Amino acid sequence: MTAKTKAYLVHLLTATGAVLAMLAMLEAVKGDWAMMFFWLVVAFGVDGIDGPLARMTDVKTNAPRIDGVLLDLIIDYLTYVFIPAFALFTSGLLPGWTGWFAIIVITFASALYFADNRMKTADNSFAGFPGCWNMVVLVLFAIEPNFWISLVIVSLLAVAMFLPIKFVHPVRTERWRAITLPTALAWTFFAGWAAWVSFHPESWAHWGLIITSVWLIGAGAAQQLMYKERL
Repeated sequence: MTAKTKAYLVHLLTATGAVLAMLAMLEAVKGDWAMMFFWLVVAFGVDGIDGPLARMTDVKTNAPRIDGVLLDLIIDYLTYVFIPAFALFTSGLLPGWTGWFAIIVITFASALYFADNRMKTADNSFAGFPGCWNMVVLVLFAIEPNFWISLVIVSLLAVAMFLPIKFVHPVRTERWRAITLPTALAWTFFAGWAAWVSFHPESWAHWGLIITSVWLIGAGAAQQLMYKERL
């Protein structure tokens, strides 16, 4: 298999995220949240492996006709932002005006963030919360906190998208990767488990989601404090 063929196959793998997004959306319209998140978790897994494969096959050189970064951003907006926001609104977790507030803030702020050419730091981390609303909303579905708590979480993370706070990339941020990458894989496992049992309140997957989420959200800021880093 030629290098060109391998590179275009990686683009095709990335593009499957659009299909997975559609499958998730169809389940969301039916209100089958467990299956919606199942497809989003699969899409999350694809997003986790296509980047390393793209760098390995050097898609920019061997498959330049397709802009892999743009393709990835389009799919990420669907799977990370648009569908989770729809689910948060229609599920009733944020009732009345709070639901409207959440979907407007999430979609608007994320559109601006995804177009920010300074979203990545020198160490390949993210500058500001990287719009991983799929992860946030899944945890909210799992633990079902009071809607005021959910509203505060959404509001703080939306503001954090534009603050000089670092958020680690599980694969590309080298510092603490030996912990962060397994933690991200564990989060994916717990997310799939929680969706599989339809977010049963007594599932141990919920604790796994909380613990891994706290690390993934706070690791970047902890690095900034410990190593006196600035973005």
